[in-house]
Amino acid sequence: MKRIAFACLLLAAAAPVARAAETASVADLAWMAGTWTVTRGETTTRETWLPPLDGAMGGVGQTSRKGKPARFEFMSITTETAGPTFTARVGGQPPTPFVLKPGGKDEAVFENLAHDFPQRVIYRRCGEDLCGRIEGTMNGKAEAMDWRYRRP
Repeated sequence: MKRIAFACLLLAAAAPVARAAETASVADLAWMAGTWTVTRGETTTRETWLPPLDGAMGGVGQTSRKGKPARFEFMSITTETAGPTFTARVGGQPPTPFVLKPGGKDEAVFENLAHDFPQRVIYRRCGEDLCGRIEGTMNGKAEAMDWRYRRP
């Protein structure tokens, strides 16, 4: 009887997490749409996200540094079985998917623990700005990079 009660308790505790993952949708990320820019020294990074349409968003990132060719990253957020999934396509590498974790309405944490670096891609509303962060472990050390984008 104690085992049955314990199993029921575990299921009840897991239900809110399961419901949060089920109810998350790409449409909930509409606040990311637009063009966002940050300049640090001679480096300018710009991300542009299209508004959600039919369960998907498209994005492109461009990083330009004085005297060097621009680098591009193509991104999408799509509706997948596991939930909304951010997929990055960088520099000829295979596409890398990151699944949205349950969370708040002003933050999107996408995670892929099997990826080398980053393991998490995070977007957060910061007032009128868009904050971006990549984080994870590299060579056994916790690493992170942050951006605070503004509308141009």
